[in-house]
Amino acid sequence: MAKTSAVEKNKRRRKLVSQQASKRASLKAIIQNQSLPIEDRFKATLKLAEMPRDGSKTRIRNRCEVTGRPRAFYRKLRMSRIALRELGSFGKIPGLVKSSW
Repeated sequence: MAKTSAVEKNKRRRKLVSQQASKRASLKAIIQNQSLPIEDRFKATLKLAEMPRDGSKTRIRNRCEVTGRPRAFYRKLRMSRIALRELGSFGKIPGLVKSSW
């Protein structure tokens, strides 16, 4: 099981990203627009730099929903390989059969 603080920090980041997504997107669009004056684009760059870093989408860490493990994460199932194997062994995941030979 992962540290509770790490899992909670990641939840806070997800919440902050969803709150600031539209504002960040509009500022990035201004920065990318070559037809605007350089002064306006520079001001938009400064505003984007003032925003919290945790509001960036790249700061989110994919974690297992069951255990909080940050590695060996399956995006489609939103869980780690270890949790997937364990739940599959108990028959909790429909259609998944643990192989043995």
